[in-house]
Amino acid sequence: MGRIVALDYGRIRTGIAVTDELHIIASGLRTVKTTELLGFLKEFREQESIDRFVIGEPRQMNSEHSESEPLIKSFIERLKKSFPGIPVERQDERFTSKIAHRSLIDSGLGKKRRQNKELIDEVSAVLILQAHLDKAKK
Repeated sequence: MGRIVALDYGRIRTGIAVTDELHIIASGLRTVKTTELLGFLKEFREQESIDRFVIGEPRQMNSEHSESEPLIKSFIERLKKSFPGIPVERQDERFTSKIAHRSLIDSGLGKKRRQNKELIDEVSAVLILQAHLDKAKK
């Protein structure tokens, strides 16, 4: 079995999380510049098998897609071309950034470390992946 890779896609940077090979545990991998994302994923795939990608689906409170959705859809098309045969699924990501920030506060991290947007993006990717895993268990 390969890993599930989750992405908190952003215009500037993207948080990445992965599962273990049994799809039990979601862990933060890192945050990369979005312009370098496909290259990073290709390198990762050379070392690890990937079963599927899960990409956050940002929605507004009224359930409409956010303004970043066209950028994400464009990226998904490039991802599918780069990794044919690997399914791409979406996961609602409402509130993940706020929950990520709250979890960093609750973990006792200092204010300076909590303001690290790369860390917040990585934790957001973990939350997206965990929500996907929880949904799959039901």
